Formats: sequence, structure tokens, C-alpha cells
Amino acid sequence: MSSTDLRTAQLQMVRQKDGFSIDLSPLQGFWTLEQYLKLTDSTSSLVEYTDGVIEVLPMPTDQHQVILLLLYELLRAFGPLQHGKVLVAPLRLHVREGKQREPDLLLVLDANDPRRQNRYWLGADLVVEVVSEDDPERDTVDKVIDYAEAGIPEYWIVNPLDQTITVLELVDAQYHIHGVFGRGSQARSILLDGFQVSVDQVMEAR
Repeated sequence: MSSTDLRTAQLQMVRQKDGFSIDLSPLQGFWTLEQYLKLTDSTSSLVEYTDGVIEVLPMPTDQHQVILLLLYELLRAFGPLQHGKVLVAPLRLHVREGKQREPDLLLVLDANDPRRQNRYWLGADLVVEVVSEDDPERDTVDKVIDYAEAGIPEYWIVNPLDQTITVLELVDAQYHIHGVFGRGSQARSILLDGFQVSVDQVMEAR
């Protein structure tokens, strides 16, 4: 199934106790932010929202999760970040009015940052996405635009498909490539001075 098909596929809500289902497709384009928030408050699925349209993301794979949790643990152990906060999905991030994303990992340098709201964050200093096989362009193209629009200074794209980690730096409201790091190299942060990770270690996480 193509990425376009996945994004426009019929959406159904199924009640677990009796299997009763409701077709949500006719609502596409008409979802309000509050309806989206209520929907995502009651599900563990990753669901993103853009101008009245919701997109249900695929269930993360084992590889996706071990990579994500390794990066989370490395960031948590990074001394200079002791006053910050690192969290993983599901957690909603406000990109702009009418758009909410759910990054795989998001970070603020100061745990008391006012953008760190309880229901969803209003911004972040760094986000990470692990590229999914179902639709690589979601993370490598669409979210590059989205996170730049949100003003997030640094975006890491961890791509198991080509075994690379791309670090993007926000300059004048657009992302520029700080580095595309492959096997045998260390991916380095700009924002977190001294933070680097072995690409081999990430790709071989188990």
C-alpha cells in the first residue's frame, strides 16, 4: 500500500467490549483541535492532526523502540542536560494553530520551560524521529517542514533504512544539514555541546 493510501485509508473506531465500529472517514477535514485532543486522550495509538485531518500512525516496531529507548537513555545520562527534560512518544507537540505532531523523542534544556505544558508541549529544543518503513517521507520531508515551522533548533532523523543519522540545524527558519552520519561515525549535536552517539551502536541496538 502506498503512503498516500495509508494517509487516506478508511478510519474506524472499534469499541473493544463488543466490536461495535464507527466509520470516522466522513469527519476528515472537519476535526476540531478539541475533538482530536479528546480522541488522543483515550487511545495509546499515535495520532497526528493537521487542519482538521487526523492521521493514525503505524504501531512502532521492536527495532524502532529499542533505538528510541537507547537514545532516551543516552540523553538522560548526559550530564549537562541534568536540568532539562527528555520524554518519548506518545506526547503531543503543538507545531502551529491547526497542527499537532507526536515526535518519537522531544527535549527541552530547562525542565521549567513554560512551553512544557501538561496536555501537550508548545515547543521543544530538540526532537528525534526514527524513520518508519511505511512512509519514510513523513519523517524525512514532511516533518522537516513542520519542525522548522515550530521553530525547533535541532532535529535528528534516525534512519534504519539507510543506516544513517541526519542532524539538522535551524538557521533563519529553515533547516540546514549539520551532518549525515553513517556507519563507523559519531553523530554529533550542535545544541548539546559534547553529546555524540555511535551510529553503529544505534543501528545495532537490541
